Amino acid sequence: MQKSLRVLCVSVVLLLLWVGCNGRAQTWPRIQQEGVLRVGLDPTYPPFEVDAGGELTGLDVDLARAIGADLGLDVAFSYFGYDGLYDALATGQVDALLSALVVDPARTKDFAYSDPYFNAGLILLTRQAETAIAAMPDLAGRTLAVELGAQSHVEALAWSRKLVGLVVQPHTTPEEAVTAVLAGAADAALMDGVNGRLLLRDTPGLTLAAEAVTVEPYALVVRAADGDLLRQLNDSLARLRASGELAAITARWLSPTSQERLHE
Repeated sequence: MQKSLRVLCVSVVLLLLWVGCNGRAQTWPRIQQEGVLRVGLDPTYPPFEVDAGGELTGLDVDLARAIGADLGLDVAFSYFGYDGLYDALATGQVDALLSALVVDPARTKDFAYSDPYFNAGLILLTRQAETAIAAMPDLAGRTLAVELGAQSHVEALAWSRKLVGLVVQPHTTPEEAVTAVLAGAADAALMDGVNGRLLLRDTPGLTLAAEAVTVEPYALVVRAADGDLLRQLNDSLARLRASGELAAITARWLSPTSQERLHE
């Protein structure tokens, strides 16, 4: 009797695994049949996604809707806390995540990332009148403002060991670092691509000296088994990039890079 029960349990588990795997393989056909792409996000991270009084807006929201339009699909958004995003995807509550997620190689056993749609890596800001600084090596003998303890601080200290005379000047916030640049107390400010492009958009007198000191790519995420869906998302991103719509969406929320200005 006990042996029969064990056999039955094993059979049920195998059946559930088969159903789960088979269901994942059918994700793209099911999306096509229903005409809806289910997207999960954490709506607390402006300017990428924020829900203010029931109105969902942001760069990722616009991008999801553009992908939906390109693929002939409606988009249904579901909200999760940041820590619950991957669990929601793994358990099939959504088809994809689009929530300012950085590509994480440690997760690629279970999940697959699209081609990047945004680089949140470190960028270099200077005064508009400054023409001699176009990259990090130009900072020898100069003063570089950073946010204390941030990744930009770590990167700047690494460069200070390679560049003669580079002085790293820590500040409490990215805003204070930019203020130091505008006041002439520092020659440039190094900060992440999101804060930097927000400050560049809102602060007169600044310019983007180097837009990719480091690379921190944002991408959509799907389950590893959903290769067909991933190919559709990558093809859609490629079409949006070629048409200039991806650049236009990015520039709507953040100060554009020189490459994005080419599409304005």
